[in-house]
Amino acid sequence: MVLRSELYDITVVGAGPVGLYAAYYAGLRDCRTKLIEMYPQVGGRLISMYPEKEVFDVAGHPRIVAADLVRLLTEQTQQYRPTIVLSERVEGLRVLGERVIELSTTHGVHYTQTAIIAVGCGAFVPRKLDIPHLIDLEGHGIYYYLKSFEALRGKKVLIVGGGNSAVDWALSLDGIASEITLAHRMYKFQAHEAMVDRLMASRVNVKFPYFTLKAVLGEDHVTGAVIWNERSGKEEEIAVDAIVLSIGMLTNMEPFRQWGLNIVGSGIAVAPDMSTNLPGVYAAGDIVTYPGKVLLITAGSGEAATAVNTAKEYILAGYLGR
Repeated sequence: MVLRSELYDITVVGAGPVGLYAAYYAGLRDCRTKLIEMYPQVGGRLISMYPEKEVFDVAGHPRIVAADLVRLLTEQTQQYRPTIVLSERVEGLRVLGERVIELSTTHGVHYTQTAIIAVGCGAFVPRKLDIPHLIDLEGHGIYYYLKSFEALRGKKVLIVGGGNSAVDWALSLDGIASEITLAHRMYKFQAHEAMVDRLMASRVNVKFPYFTLKAVLGEDHVTGAVIWNERSGKEEEIAVDAIVLSIGMLTNMEPFRQWGLNIVGSGIAVAPDMSTNLPGVYAAGDIVTYPGKVLLITAGSGEAATAVNTAKEYILAGYLGR
């Protein structure tokens, strides 16, 4: 028997930007809300991986530093004083009965009428390249994300990748690093067109297309790299102090599949109202998939509002006996 005092209306799993907005909107809808985050602070990947990076895809902000966005979202969320649980990873989800869901974590058990999963990319790890000696230099000039730009001030930097993160890193480091080279192996960039235009007009040395990293040089620290053109076979050795590998994340969806959620590709399948196949369980943000899905913070915030509204109707239906 779950005590009423233990049962929340909405529990949001994940306190990244989408999770924070979901908790805020749940408060706006007068829901007793809990927020569970695996990291020791709110902010998700924005804080844990790139707090100094500028974010360009948030409505109302021409540009905003990630840490500032998290601060404003936290301030917005705290208006309704949700219960915030940090340093707990949700490891299990069970629907115990009508409008009772059990969430088990590394530290205990939580009960809620509804749950909104907003964990971003889920259980992810950076994608790595199978290059000799690369793993030995991780932490010694090899980076997968940058928590501080100061570490690269005055350095020669190679960035590998062609998505939004790679382009953003290059533009953010322009004027901080002494030299920046960006190598991209595809025939086109996967970043927003306006940002690519800025990149091509910047001082960044862009090696594109068909350029990739072939070898890392250095014994105790990165001293250089060999890049090569996959089309022509031409190699080029460049002196660098650091290499930033921004070639995507590998997502582990198995935990969510074990919860009984319907997984399609690398996302949780949701209906237009953000409901999953489990009663009372909703999802929003980068973790979800549906036709036309766009990976933007602004889009995720809209999904969070939809999820909260649907959850509220589900809760009200229980009170009305429907």
